[in-house]
Amino acid sequence: MDKVSAMALTLDSIFRSAEIDPAQIQVIRHAFVGKREDSEMQGIHADSTDQEILEYTAQQSANPRIFPAIPPSIWVVFVKEGGDRARFWAVVRNHGEVSNDGSSRRFNLEVADDLSDLTNRLVIGWRSPRTWRLNGPTASHYPVVEIADSRPIPFPGFDSLVLDYPQLQAIMREHRYSSWRTALSSVIGIYLITDTRDGRHYVGKADGVDNIRQRWSAYAANGHGGNVELRGLDPDFFRFSLLRVFDPSTPTRAIDMSESHFKVALDSRKHGLNRN
Repeated sequence: MDKVSAMALTLDSIFRSAEIDPAQIQVIRHAFVGKREDSEMQGIHADSTDQEILEYTAQQSANPRIFPAIPPSIWVVFVKEGGDRARFWAVVRNHGEVSNDGSSRRFNLEVADDLSDLTNRLVIGWRSPRTWRLNGPTASHYPVVEIADSRPIPFPGFDSLVLDYPQLQAIMREHRYSSWRTALSSVIGIYLITDTRDGRHYVGKADGVDNIRQRWSAYAANGHGGNVELRGLDPDFFRFSLLRVFDPSTPTRAIDMSESHFKVALDSRKHGLNRN
């Protein structure tokens, strides 16, 4: 992966190299949400298709305080990556408004070829985490923090997974880890969380309706996944690994027995983080 110094490069340099005038554009950063805040429209997620992201971008609020009454013809679209980062998705050309029901407007958008060589590779620092839309001149001063290898990262296998918390979050949201999410969606089983500050273990399971990906997505979202034992601990010190994986058709009793075995073997009840 090629790292680019934030002092050496800003979005202005990227725009100028593509002959994009910052004064004629707006820059948007989408976040992964169940529903967008300004409407009942379904949000996007880590595995949303390009068409779904385009459709999501095309639907905007009719409130001029939320979205410009006359938006520019070029929109540069990023997807949120953590609190202060954004990964480039595409440049789209706005061919005008096609509908307006008083609360929501829909635009005729077309994905352009501009900056296509940087799709999913360009990462910028997003200085205003609560702001989702910027005018071009403001965004042009934002720093480029990374131009990543565009190739997907191959899944290493279940037995080789040892992840710190930032890695887990990246796997659950970044395009280059799509094969990892597919693999983790295919199995249930027993996982291990280690607090690296003191070595205490937490043994957990994913069974029933939850596969490993779903269970770990909960940890990526809030750090504790709903487990009382982990609330109040700093997830930045957590390390995640898999102890045993099962086919989703495996009986629940077999999963429970395996979980109990590892809790005893790792002594995670008496000297770890499990309460039962």
